[in-house]
Amino acid sequence: MQLLDGKATAHNIKAEIAEEVKTMKAQGIREPHLVAVLVGHDGGSESYVAYKIKDCKEVGFKSTLIRYEDDVTEDELLKCVDDLNKDKGVDGFIVQLPLPKHISEEKVTLAIDPRKDVDGFHPQNVGQMTMGLPGFVSATPQGIVELIKRYRIETSGKHVVVLGRSNIVGRPVSVLLSQKSDYGNATVTVCHSRTQNLKEICRQADILIAALGSPGFVTEDMVKEGGVVIDVGTTRVPSDKTKSGFKLMGDVRFDEVAPKSSFITPVPGGVGPMTRASLLINTLKAAKQRMA
Repeated sequence: MQLLDGKATAHNIKAEIAEEVKTMKAQGIREPHLVAVLVGHDGGSESYVAYKIKDCKEVGFKSTLIRYEDDVTEDELLKCVDDLNKDKGVDGFIVQLPLPKHISEEKVTLAIDPRKDVDGFHPQNVGQMTMGLPGFVSATPQGIVELIKRYRIETSGKHVVVLGRSNIVGRPVSVLLSQKSDYGNATVTVCHSRTQNLKEICRQADILIAALGSPGFVTEDMVKEGGVVIDVGTTRVPSDKTKSGFKLMGDVRFDEVAPKSSFITPVPGGVGPMTRASLLINTLKAAKQRMA
């Protein structure tokens, strides 16, 4: 069993991006600028945004945080999005989800200029990804494929089983791995809550991607001997062994499944750091488009 070390891989990607930023600055070109819009004080969102700002600093990006309280109106938030769309000093921006219930996430997503949509959630970017055209790929699916690529895991002709059909992870990663590309050409099965004979299907997987958000769902008897297991889940569960009183748990029972696997991601330290690195990749891409 070999660990798919997302933390180390993301570190290498950040080092590569930092070198590109140095080159840009040496040529008199300003550094990429990422803006994060944060509404309210959700603990998870606060952590994610703090990490993203830290990542920007590490690679030499400029970052800006715009904060709103939970009672911000939808119109006020849409005005902020419009201002960022028009700001030539901003290369890319994200509106951190989830948003308060009185604000339509769909409206906000549709309002973002696809050229600055570094989260890759706008339908134009999703459509371009589906057709294999240039655009921004959402961060987690892109991070998964990049991890597969960096560890040179063969995907061509392999059977990939994706657990979960979300628009953010399951569906886009199924598209990427089935496309005609160097790290695609796989036969992909997408499973969900209505899938019958789930264990049997999972056991056929050369590469199993668990993106359900259900801690410990994947057990040893669901995994093929020598299969690749990629765990996207990050659920906070109570723990008496940590100071915080909780720990992060993936969708896969790591201790059970790891001995059967050829490659497996840990939680934390697997897909999470790759997701953050992918946001940097997209922001750099947005900056290069501005330069073109």
